[in-house]
This record gives sequence, C-alpha cells and structure tokens, in this order.
Amino acid sequence: MSRPVPHIDVRSITEADIPDWSRALNTGFLRTPDVAETEVADRASYIVPSRTLGAFDAGRCVATFRSFAQELTVVGGATVPADAISNVTVTPTHRRRGLLNRMMAHDLAAAKERGDVVATLIAAEYPIYGRYGFGPATWAAEWTVDVPRAGLDPRWAGPEDGGRIDIVDSADVRKIGPELHERVRLAQPGAIERGERWWQVATGAVRLDRSPWTEPFFAVYRSAGGEVEGLVSYLADDKWGDGKQPLNTASVKWLIAATPEAERNLWRYLCSIDWITTVRSGWRAPDDLLPFFLPDPRAARITTLADWLWVRVLDVVRALEARTYEGQGELVLEVVDGAGLAGGRYRLRAADDGASCAPTTAAADLTLDVAELGALWLGDESAVRLAALGRVREERAGAAKVADALLRTSRRPWCPDMF
Repeated sequence: MSRPVPHIDVRSITEADIPDWSRALNTGFLRTPDVAETEVADRASYIVPSRTLGAFDAGRCVATFRSFAQELTVVGGATVPADAISNVTVTPTHRRRGLLNRMMAHDLAAAKERGDVVATLIAAEYPIYGRYGFGPATWAAEWTVDVPRAGLDPRWAGPEDGGRIDIVDSADVRKIGPELHERVRLAQPGAIERGERWWQVATGAVRLDRSPWTEPFFAVYRSAGGEVEGLVSYLADDKWGDGKQPLNTASVKWLIAATPEAERNLWRYLCSIDWITTVRSGWRAPDDLLPFFLPDPRAARITTLADWLWVRVLDVVRALEARTYEGQGELVLEVVDGAGLAGGRYRLRAADDGASCAPTTAAADLTLDVAELGALWLGDESAVRLAALGRVREERAGAAKVADALLRTSRRPWCPDMF
C-alpha cells in the first residue's frame, strides 16, 4: 500500500516567515543553512511578501519561490513589464511532490492577471523550466584573454581618441553608474533595469553575509567631450611564477559601455595593467566585440557559453507588438500553451510603420509551443533550426524562413545581469 502524503501548504509568506524561508532557500542552494539576523533584515528590506511563496510541511518551510516587478528591453528599445522569478528551491526531502508546479502556477496566473507581458528567470538547471513554457531567449559567454599573446602595445598609456580613463571610488560609481546604465540597457534587447539596491550591493554600500565583500577597482571612460561612456568593475589576484614573473589575473565583475569606442578603450586598459597576464571577461554577449578589439583575436578564448535569460510569454499580442522587426511580412502562428495562459492563433504583420498582432481564424503558417515563442521573441533563436529539431512545425512550406527574416536580429540579445 502506498503511504499517504501529508498535506503541504503553499502560500505567500509573512514577515515572521522570513527566517524559516531563508533557511530553506539556503538549504536548496547548498549554502550553510544558518540565517543571521542581518540576512533576515536585508531580505525584509526588498522582498514583497505577497509575491514570495513558501511550501510549509508541519509548519516548516520546505520550498521557496519569489517574483518581483521587472522592466525588460525588447528589440527596438521599447520596454515591457515582466514577472521576474528568482529564489526557486525545493528541499531535497520534498522533491517530486509537485511543489514547484503549485508555486509556478500560482505566480504565473497572478502575473497574467496583473498584466505582465512575459515572465523571466535565469535557470540553474536547463531541463526544469521548459515544461512551464519558458524558452532560452538569450545566451552568455565568458572569455579568457591571454594578454601577452593579444598583440597589444605594452607601452599603451591611454585612449588615442581624446578620451580618458580614470580610477574612481564606489561613491563615484553610485553617482555616475545609474544614468550610464539606463542609456546602455535601453539600447540592448534582453537587458533589465538596475535599481538603487543593485548599485549599493555592487559598490559595497550594502554588504551581504552570504557574499563576503572584496572591494573591486572601478575605472570610468570619458569621451573627448567629457561624457561618461563606459564603466568597469574588476578584481585582481596576486600570483607570481618562477623567476619572480607576474602571472596575475584581472577578473571583470561587470563592464558597461554606451559606445564601441568606450568598450574598446576599457578592454585595452584592462589588458595594459602592469603584472596582468590574463583577463577574464565576466559574462558577456555571445557575439561580444572583445576578441576583435585585439590584434590577435585568438588570444581571447571562450571558457563558458551557456543559456542565460529564459522568457515565458504571457500576452502574445503585446509581446509581438512591443518589438520592432528587421523585415516586412506576415505570419500566422499557432501557439500551444498547456497552461492556458497564452495559447491561440495569431496573425503578425510587420511593416515600416510598425507591427500589429491579433487573434485570427486564418490557417496557421507555423505551430509552436509557447516555450519556443519565448526563445524566438528577442531575435536570438532560429525558427529554421527549431523546425529541424522538430520543435516548430511548418504548416506552410518556407514559413520558418519567413519567421527568421522577421524575428531574428543583426546583433544577439543579451542580459548582463543575474537575478
């Protein structure tokens, strides 16, 4: 006889639940389960209890889930409201009991009711989220640069375009960083906003017990006209080889640039620091310009390439009308959504003066799951490739090529941030 499964209560947490919820979160992410008072106070300062779920078995939290409001940049520079999902765990003793199903269903239904266009997340494990309608919409890469091989002039002493690079402190970054980031993220499909707390954590103004703080270096690039156009945060180690030869690595925590010139000069600066023989780029777009800023692009090798931002479309019409298209044409999509949130048949028309999308009864050109629509939406994935994989079905010959001509972008989307 099967053993009856006790009832597990899935609900929004209260402020009193935060210590227990935090312990379950730490357990799920294999961090020490101890929860300091400072950690509880920090979480209480930014989580929204009504959007923070827990599963409770006999009063003990055994699963966690949190969402928050997010603004996501789409192709063309518009933004849409997104339901950002984070802090998803299930305690090892309570796996395979449908807890994530219940929490996800609750959150997505609330997001749909609220009017969010999409839901987003960054997946710790690839196989989990496709079954909830999420598709990998952006990818990220990390490069390791062999500085001596790069071919740069070691005598380089600063930008040759009239600009300048200066070391600044954390207080300066909190002043100049937010405005620069707004300019950058509104030009980058897949990017999200950085709130005040992000800048406080990134500069050490708020320090987290679970993430020991090491003060990084900050460098700013200003154009010849004095405008802030680039900013980088990086750490350096202290490693020396035989014969007292320096073997130090500069590890970039984040780098933002409003122009290719700013980006080029910041990378060249990093590769010109005395004693630095290796530069690790941190997470970058998969088609980043970094290798081609070097005389020898082979000096930069990809050490990590992985899926990054996953998207779950909640409102097909608003999602497809929000972005721009690089071509003109028409496509009828049959979107399959097992959760009943965004399924249906839709006609997309793209023209010079904008795009329109509306439900239709016309024959479909392509049939695809809502997860595949999420992968295609920001322009990174290919409908032709998905058709070859059997994940998109052509109802009209050549429709996948039409979809690629409309949806794909000349530069790949990228989300610079973890959340």
